[in-house]
Parts: sequence; structure tokens; C-alpha cells
Amino acid sequence: MEERSRGRTQVQRDLLLVFGLFLTLATGGAAFLYYYSDWRIPAQMKQMQNPVPASREAIGAGLMLYMDNCQSCHGENGDGKGEKAEKLSVAPANFTDTRAMSAVTDGELFWKITHGRRPMPSFRGKLTDEERWQLVVYIRTFASKSQPSAPTQP
Repeated sequence: MEERSRGRTQVQRDLLLVFGLFLTLATGGAAFLYYYSDWRIPAQMKQMQNPVPASREAIGAGLMLYMDNCQSCHGENGDGKGEKAEKLSVAPANFTDTRAMSAVTDGELFWKITHGRRPMPSFRGKLTDEERWQLVVYIRTFASKSQPSAPTQP
């Protein structure tokens, strides 16, 4: 009888240990996901100005780069609904969301394009600085297209 009681106590300790390990791993995993779910952009990058003017040439170059590197995930219209979007673990940004895009600086967009974050790749080694800035110029056109036009006066 005493042996059965000891066996039951050991099983309870083992279950408590397994539960404690599970809680520790779950908490650590949640902290890891929280840390990596948000972009960590340096303050100096947030303040960086785009050296590429929003000219017709820059927009055209940005369009070509976007089509080759971004459209499959972010969509033809920049709405985050590209052909690969549903297969990704994180939804691509919707560049047509005027409110969200107005809260993001050019420097932040440049940093995101440069460094990437899963599932988005880094474009640091694939595109030059100028090309990444051209992408920023082009990406900005999506939000400006989605703004409602001002009512006309009769």
C-alpha cells in the first residue's frame, strides 16, 4: 500500500515537472514571438529622408523593381493580396492603407526593404541603395491613389 502511494506521488511530481517545463517553454516562445513580431527600426532610420525625388523616372524604376521583387506577395495594387500572400505566415503590408502608410516614414520603409523580416527577404544584397529608395517612392504611390478625391465645387 505504501509503495502504491509513493508511486502515485512520483507520478504527480513528474506531471508537475512536465507542466512546469511546458509553461516555461510557452512563456519563452510567446516572448520570442512578441519580440520578433514587431519591426525593430533604429530611431536614426526613422528620421532618414529619401534622397531620391519622387520624379516620373524614379516612379517608373520603382514600378519595375516592385513588379520583379514585391508584387507576388504585396499584390499588383499594393493591397497585400498577391498570389503568394495566402501561403505566408505573416500577411504582407497593405500599401493602400492611407492611415497606416502615413504613420510610416520613408526611412522606415527603406529599412524594412533593406533588412526584411520573415517571411519577407532582405534586399540589401539584391538591390542597390538607390533602387531601394526608388521602391519607397513607388510604394508611396499606392496610398496616394487610394485617397478619396476632394469633392468638386459646382
